[in-house]
Amino acid sequence: MNTRHAGIVMAAAMALAPVAATAQDAFPSRPIKITVGFPAGSSTDVATRVIANSLAETLGQSVVVENKPGASSDIAARQVAAAPPDGYSLFVVTIANAINTSSKSASFIDVTRSFAPVAMMGNVPNVLVAHPSLKVKTVPELIAAAKAKPGGITFASSGNGTSPHLAGELFASMAGVQLLHIPYRGSSPAVADLLGGQVAIMFGPASTVLPHIQAGKLEALGVASPSRTATLPNVPTIAEAGLKGFDSSVWFGLAAPVGTPEAVTRKLAEAVKTAVSATTVKAQFQAQGIEPVDAGPAPFGRYIATEVDKYAKVMQTAGVKLD
Repeated sequence: MNTRHAGIVMAAAMALAPVAATAQDAFPSRPIKITVGFPAGSSTDVATRVIANSLAETLGQSVVVENKPGASSDIAARQVAAAPPDGYSLFVVTIANAINTSSKSASFIDVTRSFAPVAMMGNVPNVLVAHPSLKVKTVPELIAAAKAKPGGITFASSGNGTSPHLAGELFASMAGVQLLHIPYRGSSPAVADLLGGQVAIMFGPASTVLPHIQAGKLEALGVASPSRTATLPNVPTIAEAGLKGFDSSVWFGLAAPVGTPEAVTRKLAEAVKTAVSATTVKAQFQAQGIEPVDAGPAPFGRYIATEVDKYAKVMQTAGVKLD
């Protein structure tokens, strides 16, 4: 290449650099779409729409929420992972996606490799509850009863491989007990049979089991998240009750296709932080039994990786396989 041509190439490169920088600085310049892998009206969907409204105000662009349920949120994950990594197509990654990845099944996308974490948004605290006929009121009492009768205590879940199922398996593993898993097709029939005494215990969302606890129909033994929940402030966490480090929260957060510019994910993360810190958002979350979480790209990425590793071990120990 002669000197004249080299000069032309260099000048062109220098001319394009400011354009690229300006385009990135101007993000977003058009509407953003957030895809949720669960039906409209689910707690994840409701929370995402609350966050989306706040993001729209902060970013100055419309933020549209699309529901793409199916395959434990894997259909939505695959769709967004294949989108251009420009920040305009986002995905709500949840504990379900972490569990899918933990299974190491080729049927599911690996969220740790396919997405760039943006920010954690919140979690729904699970509560370990028991039917009064079991005659236990604390976690130590439950563990003692389970050790006295290996495999004799049943625990319900909303299905094989769901977070309530793996919460029960994690509990059994950490407590050194055997429990009998009874899977249901959804949480409603599981709770119904728990209330009827057909099953003994269950990990259920605080917002779902709270009315039954208040009515004396269920005993609250422990909260499954690291911190106590505001809805049941006098109920200790399972970690406090003896199983140190126990955490089986139902969490969710925002992610973008891998390769999305760091400047874009940072800007989105700041907007999410503004949202979860807002009084109005906190109030709307509380009404749904959701606790806001402020965690940016790096801590959220580490948390996802930790969850994937944790549930991979739980599934291997319990022999759980996902279809």
